[in-house]
Amino acid sequence: MPPDRSAQPPGDADPSRAEVRLRVVEVLSAAARGADTHQAPEALCRACVGLLPVTGASVSISGSAPAVRATWCASDRIAAQLAEAQYTLGDGPCQTALSEATPVLAADLAEGPDSRRWPVFAHQAVELGVRAVFSLPLGVGGPPIGTLDLYRDRPGGLSGSELAIALWTRDAVTFAVMNLHPRRNDGEQRPGDEVASWVEAAEAEHSEVHQAIGMVMVQLRVDPEEALDRMRARAFVQGRTVTEVARDVVARRLRLRTDAEGGQGDRKGRGDTGDDGLDGDPS
Repeated sequence: MPPDRSAQPPGDADPSRAEVRLRVVEVLSAAARGADTHQAPEALCRACVGLLPVTGASVSISGSAPAVRATWCASDRIAAQLAEAQYTLGDGPCQTALSEATPVLAADLAEGPDSRRWPVFAHQAVELGVRAVFSLPLGVGGPPIGTLDLYRDRPGGLSGSELAIALWTRDAVTFAVMNLHPRRNDGEQRPGDEVASWVEAAEAEHSEVHQAIGMVMVQLRVDPEEALDRMRARAFVQGRTVTEVARDVVARRLRLRTDAEGGQGDRKGRGDTGDDGLDGDPS
């Protein structure tokens, strides 16, 4: 991720800043130590919320295919729904932070420029009771590996000191995600293996998406990005998530067809006619 000097926290020359930064590290470390393997990611997200004037937080990790992401952790149901909404739409502060490799701070999704920048996402977020979202890309010296996404149920931006804490928190989360060690073939566990298992579990959550993309690529003879776009379009039309659509594709309850085969006539499995009146002939 290219350095963005405007997004870097101020230096630690001021002792009070150094103390705050140390507190960030201590709080997140304590959260990880105080939870078991499966609960630690959520504990880290909740700790992020405790450090900042925000309502919730989530961490999403990009897979080997840039368009495919997995939610590593979420502090609450709304945070998880926000992450899934952006993944389904392919739009929102998180997606912009990933593509531009810079923090994206949306102070008011109900009014002003932020509501017009991502109109569909902003509408969905406000319906969930979310008014502000702050997305910070994870990574050092290369393309972002994911994002730390913070949301608030009231409008308003972050102050300079709050943004500094958010960026230090982002750095600590980046360190946690990047310092992963794969499990050894002999079955022994190295330091960091537990963290690796968290990421594997997060990726497994969207394993159907990876598999469905491959199936749609074959069905439509398109590249991965277009295959995902087609599933996103289907999810949007039906008011579902892209993960739900992917599960139907993998289970062969849904087959996307080319324009030559009927354009919008994507088919659902026998006996499972969709809301848009698609026929029930399985492939």
